[in-house]
Amino acid sequence: MSLSVVILAAGQGTRMKSSKPKVLHEVSGKAMLFHAIDAAQSLSDDVVVVLHHQAERIEKKITDHYSGIRFHLQDAEQYPGTGGAMKGIGFKHERVLILNGDMPLITTDSLHALVAGDADINMSVIKMEDPSGYGRVIIDEENVKEIVEEKDCTPEQKTVQTVNAGIYAVKRELLDRYIPALSNDNAQAEYYLTDIIKMAVEEEKSVHPVYVKEEEFKGVNSKLDLAQAEVIMQQRIKEKLMMAGVVMHLPETIYIDCRASFEGESILENGVTIHGASKIIESHIKSHSVIEEAIIKQSSVGPMARIRPQSSLTDTHIGNFVEVKKSTLTGVKAGHLAYLGDATIEEGSNIGAGVITCNYDGKAKHRTVIGKNVFVGSDAQLVAPVTLEDNVLIAAGTTVTKNIAKGELAISRTSLKIVSGFFDKFFGIKG
Repeated sequence: MSLSVVILAAGQGTRMKSSKPKVLHEVSGKAMLFHAIDAAQSLSDDVVVVLHHQAERIEKKITDHYSGIRFHLQDAEQYPGTGGAMKGIGFKHERVLILNGDMPLITTDSLHALVAGDADINMSVIKMEDPSGYGRVIIDEENVKEIVEEKDCTPEQKTVQTVNAGIYAVKRELLDRYIPALSNDNAQAEYYLTDIIKMAVEEEKSVHPVYVKEEEFKGVNSKLDLAQAEVIMQQRIKEKLMMAGVVMHLPETIYIDCRASFEGESILENGVTIHGASKIIESHIKSHSVIEEAIIKQSSVGPMARIRPQSSLTDTHIGNFVEVKKSTLTGVKAGHLAYLGDATIEEGSNIGAGVITCNYDGKAKHRTVIGKNVFVGSDAQLVAPVTLEDNVLIAAGTTVTKNIAKGELAISRTSLKIVSGFFDKFFGIKG
């Protein structure tokens, strides 16, 4: 498709009440702007992002994740407004799609509809039950004739339910002529992109309205808007996964990052949280467990367990209140109350309650390696770096500070001392 895309992301977003640029606030684990970039790159090889407020910070964030993006720094002092943001941009293709960086809910299907046909301008419009507070889009048969701000509407125009959704597909030839001709002779002294519609109508160009869903074109301007967008995005993610075969108990209580992926028939119980690009393969994640950037394959996790980044579990059972961090477990059982960090544990090994891999010495992290068929008794501490070879037994309460060879038992316990009558003496109880 001969299409260029420009994404407007220059605004400060003061209503977000945040030091973070508005477009970098996340929806389902990904910056709002990134949702727009993903949609744009699915349509075009020429994507331009317009920046101004905290431009360097946003550009770095984008270049850390994407390649092939062009940047245009808006001269907001000289050319404020959405129309000013478009000044000086050159485009590769004959048609230009103009998106906003604060609309994370747009789908590629809607964008395909917006760029279809051969109208001079395709303009996104929404039909609202209550359009109060919005400018009205006046449509005559099949073309837009005028955009009227609510304060300027006649009583008849106020009954119009069609409003501007803010996205346009425009022939490049028109932008090349209209953008330099924009005026800021208005109350805000800004250059308005909507003025190109008036110019096109005056020249009797075709301005075709494309009706879109209000949900998809919702702009995020506040933390309330952000939360509402999150609810919509989460519903989409979970509906798609359930249709693909994932079982969810009380899905409204579950959170799934948009970067997560699933294979086969997995089960997610209530209260589960899946962060980052986690991969869940034919596994059962039980109530209130948290998975963060981890791979879970044919395993069960939880309830109330935490699997942290760079962990991989295969054919493994992780029980309640077990935390796994940057570890690879294959064919392992860790039933409850354990911390396994920077560890590799092989088939047939069992980790008892209260076991801790002591992986941090205050300066650096160290690894624990546990072989096959190792039994680690309750309340043992494995002080890394340490290796337990195959078929090792670690007695309950043992602190392991050196490597244990294959087939050995490690046990460290002080003698049990019993003092008769100590209770009464300690509390001053007389017989």
